[in-house]
Amino acid sequence: MERIGIIGVGEIGRAIVDGLCDGVEEPPEIYLSPRGARTAAELSQRYPNVQVCTDNQDVANRSEIVILAVRPLDRAEALAGLRVGGDRIVLSVMAGVGISELRQTLGTAAPVVRAIPLPAVRERRSVTVTYPSHPIVDGLFDRLGGALPVADEAAFSVFSALTGTLTTHYWYLATLTAWASRQGIPTEEADRYVRSLFQGVGRSLSDDTRSLPQLAGDHETPNGSNERIRTTWFDTANSEALTKALDALLAHLT
Repeated sequence: MERIGIIGVGEIGRAIVDGLCDGVEEPPEIYLSPRGARTAAELSQRYPNVQVCTDNQDVANRSEIVILAVRPLDRAEALAGLRVGGDRIVLSVMAGVGISELRQTLGTAAPVVRAIPLPAVRERRSVTVTYPSHPIVDGLFDRLGGALPVADEAAFSVFSALTGTLTTHYWYLATLTAWASRQGIPTEEADRYVRSLFQGVGRSLSDDTRSLPQLAGDHETPNGSNERIRTTWFDTANSEALTKALDALLAHLT
């Protein structure tokens, strides 16, 4: 049976546990750090294969795969003094923290892999970018929606920057709902409709026989409402501003 340890049980740590355990006939043994004590305790009560360890070193000692899921700003404190044996695998989901820094911090010769799991691993529907490719790590994420190994850390950082657009999308939807409310539509009805509208868009994305520009074109008619908003709001200046923001984020991550 696999033995997986998670240091830092926040949103992503919880999602990984749920994805590996919920409804799974033979889930792995999972060891959680006491960081995020309330979440760790809740998960250990829900799943009999999940245990909360005394400290981070206990997690590393018990596990074959050690997942580092602490916030990047907290890594110095959380990883201080932690040692991982060379027969383990270190899997980091911390944004902007390179492999060389992790090796130096942990003083380990173990394989170190970076990954970008998203909350949808909870439903086993998230493609997870990994670097470098490792058969055990890629196999783990294949069970959670699919692994996407990339060639180098530069490419990994590009994908990491793309994930920084997620909450902007939610705020875009919130802005639409707020606008409808100002036109006199009850907030609950506006919220329900906007969610339904973009859930449908999400389902259309599963059609990978059409490119994203093709999907956009298929949802437009000449001089229609969609074309009007796209060309008047998402214009060249808007597109360039988004590109500039992504460039700045990529520079920060690298």
